[in-house]
Amino acid sequence: MLCACRESPLRPPAPSLPPVARRRCLRSLRLWPALAAALLAACTALPLPELKPPLPPAWRNAPGPSAGQPPAPDLHDWWRAFDDPQLAALVDRALAGNLDLAQAAERFRASRLLERHAMDKYRPELKADTNDVINPDTTASYFIVGFDALWELPLFGAAGGTHRIARGDLDAAAADVRSARVSLVAEVVRCWIELRSAQRQEQLLAAIRDADARRLQLLQVRGKLQLAAPEALAAAEARLAQDEGALSAPRQAINAIAQQLAVLLGQAEPDPAWLQPGAQPRLGPWKLASVPADLLRTQPRIAQAEADVLRAAGELDISRAEILPHIGIGTSLQWSVNIARNHRARTGEGIFSLGPVIDIPLFDWGQRVARKHANDHQLRAAVLAYRQAVLQGVAETETALGDLHQLGLRETAAKQAADALGRGVAAVRERATLKLASGLDVQDNLVEQQRAELELVSARAAHDLAYVALYKALGGAPLPPGDDPATTGQLPRSTP
Repeated sequence: MLCACRESPLRPPAPSLPPVARRRCLRSLRLWPALAAALLAACTALPLPELKPPLPPAWRNAPGPSAGQPPAPDLHDWWRAFDDPQLAALVDRALAGNLDLAQAAERFRASRLLERHAMDKYRPELKADTNDVINPDTTASYFIVGFDALWELPLFGAAGGTHRIARGDLDAAAADVRSARVSLVAEVVRCWIELRSAQRQEQLLAAIRDADARRLQLLQVRGKLQLAAPEALAAAEARLAQDEGALSAPRQAINAIAQQLAVLLGQAEPDPAWLQPGAQPRLGPWKLASVPADLLRTQPRIAQAEADVLRAAGELDISRAEILPHIGIGTSLQWSVNIARNHRARTGEGIFSLGPVIDIPLFDWGQRVARKHANDHQLRAAVLAYRQAVLQGVAETETALGDLHQLGLRETAAKQAADALGRGVAAVRERATLKLASGLDVQDNLVEQQRAELELVSARAAHDLAYVALYKALGGAPLPPGDDPATTGQLPRSTP
């Protein structure tokens, strides 16, 4: 209801309203802001649920501060703690040539293009067509040209829901890129550690075989002098055969790991330089500067779960809008000419129409309501999945920290044992030089010392791999300069 309160100079003033009518008019005017606010509230998307990640304040198994620790290794180049230039070069080559990472980057670019044009579906649609209509009695023939336009208004949260779904898909694609980078770097470092460890194991097993071969020769000399029992000779021969068989395991591992490393770098054959034995990587001093809250921005699985929450919220907004009327603006222009009569002057008539278009769900309204309730449950499930992902990320990191500490103690103990046996071999050799010990004693002690070296190689490799597992759980990956998550791996934060 509208009220005219100003007087026009061109006509006499309107008679004043009665008091009751005036009060009703004023009350109706006060209702318009409330109605407008209600309409705007209905057109907005629902607020996102609070995720409330269950994070501890600090890492329970993190190493304590000590005086000789270096600066904290960055999540972006954590593998440099091994101080291995070859390993750093391999990581750079893998980031440039890995095919899985390139696929994830292309999928991100595709999602980004779709996200930029997600709202285009709500722009006006224009349709043009022509038709030739002939009367049944063939007295007239009309040529009709029509233009129809429809603009559906994204009301009741449809716009926000569409944006959330597109943004969720984009965030999920960015999380896939980040996950591919994290997994790639961790796999390259793991393969390099295992390759160098297998090569060192092959060297030690070959040394053990040579020592047992020398021991067999000494026993054979004693056997000719009737100073060694036949069963001792048979045991020495069996031991040598077992040493030859043990060499197949590291050689098989070297071949498989080198081929896997080639696949990670996007090439068909391993580099010959990889097959040349080198020093086993050794983890240098390090300390952890990350806190549990950092997982929310670095862990790809958590980012993926957050993107799922955003997408589920968008689907709930869309299903809520589906149970309400669809409102749009439609226009039509039809122009026709009678081509049977107007042989000379091709004149015609046009009809133009403009008005609202309202689509009200009736017979499938119950199904739409059920879909809305189902999407509400899906959103709750996505929130729970997000919290579960956070818990798993914290658990993996704590487990990796505990393993890293225990395996560090194991490596220290293995090194002490190998050093002690090394001193024992030196002492036996000195005694043999003084004719106080036999060559068999030297070879037996040498084999024991080399087996201790084998245990040290295994312990060191396990310690190094625990370090890799830690930074994989933390979501550590390199971030080259740039703004494209498809190349940098940066995770865009979800927005309502």
